[in-house]
Amino acid sequence: MRRDIFQAIADPTRRAIIALIALQAMTPNAIAENFNTTRQAVSKHLRILTECELVKQESQGREIYYSLEIEKMKEIDKWLEQYRKIWETRFNQLDQVLSNLKKQNK
Repeated sequence: MRRDIFQAIADPTRRAIIALIALQAMTPNAIAENFNTTRQAVSKHLRILTECELVKQESQGREIYYSLEIEKMKEIDKWLEQYRKIWETRFNQLDQVLSNLKKQNK
């Protein structure tokens, strides 16, 4: 089953993993140390993130390091951009209404 990036980021643990590895590549054990859960649970989250191509694996000796796949994160940003424009327009409209109300009260 092919997973979607939005399914991946829907889970708070996976979002926390993304935040951790955004700063530096980490091994599954190092990631698991940051959570009150089993190593197997963290591995499942990493597998889902890998399937969605939000993280990539790199072997260094006997260790596997996980790091963030920036290009895939840009897909999320691109999707959010359409809503960001709507929010900005609405905030600008609200700002105008508040300005008008302030002028009327003077």
